Amino acid sequence: MTGASRGVGRGVALGLGEAGATVYVTGRTVDVANAAVPLDGTVLETAEMVSGMGGKSTAIPCDHDDDQQVEAVFERIDAEQGRLDVLVSNAWRGYEGYSTGEHFPPDHPFWLKPLSYWDENLVGLRWAYVAGVLAARRMTEKRAGLIVNVSFGVPEPGNPAYNIAKSGADRLTWEMAHQLRPHGIAVISLYPGLVRTESVLLNAQYFDMTQSESPLFTGRAVAALAADPDVIRRSGQAVTVAELSRAYGFADIDNPFKSQES
Repeated sequence: MTGASRGVGRGVALGLGEAGATVYVTGRTVDVANAAVPLDGTVLETAEMVSGMGGKSTAIPCDHDDDQQVEAVFERIDAEQGRLDVLVSNAWRGYEGYSTGEHFPPDHPFWLKPLSYWDENLVGLRWAYVAGVLAARRMTEKRAGLIVNVSFGVPEPGNPAYNIAKSGADRLTWEMAHQLRPHGIAVISLYPGLVRTESVLLNAQYFDMTQSESPLFTGRAVAALAADPDVIRRSGQAVTVAELSRAYGFADIDNPFKSQES
C-alpha cells in the first residue's frame, strides 16, 4: 500500500486490515512536525490503526522518488512474507499545493499555476509504474495477484496536469492488464468519490460534503476486489467505489456532513 500516511491510502490500509490482511504501508511522513504537508498523519500511525482493525501491519518509511527505497520495500516483503498478493498504488503529490495554500484559488487556469504543478501531478504516474513493475516481477512467478491503481474519471476539461495524470493512470492500468492477464494477474483502476481526506476537510468549504465518502469506503472496495476469486474479469477496467459497493454489498460509514443537512 503506497502513500498511506493519511487520506485514501490510510483508508485502503484500514479496509484491508478490517478484512484480516497483512498490510505493508509506505509513506514519507514519520513525524508530523517534519511532514512535507501541514496535515496530521504518519505511516507509523497508519500501521498501528491497521493492527487495531484486526489486521497485521508493518510501516516502511519510503520516498517513492527514490527507486532504491522502493525496491528495498519489495525485497523486505519477499524476505518476511515470501509472496505479494495485492499492490495498491496510491502515492501522489498533486494535492499538496492545496494543503499548503500554494495552489489557490483552485479554479486558476493552468497558465497561472506554478510550473511545479505539472510534476506534482505526473510524478505519481511514474511511482505507480515503478511499483507495478516490481510487483509484476513477483506476481508472475506465482501466476496470481491484484494491482489496483487509484485514479479518477476526468471527462471534462479544466485542469490539464491533473486530468492527464489520471488519464495516464487509466492507460497504465489498461496496458498492464493486457500483458498480465495471461499470468492470472488483474489490474484495475479504482475511482473513489469525494473522499473526506485531511486535505479535503481542510478545504471543505469548496465542496458539497453531503455527497462525500470516508477513506475506509475505498479500503472496503479494495478488500472486496482482493477477496473476489474471479476478479480477473474486471482486469483493465476503471470502476468506482460506489459501483463496487453495489456489486459486492459493502457499505460506507456514516457521513457526518450528510446528517447535519438532514
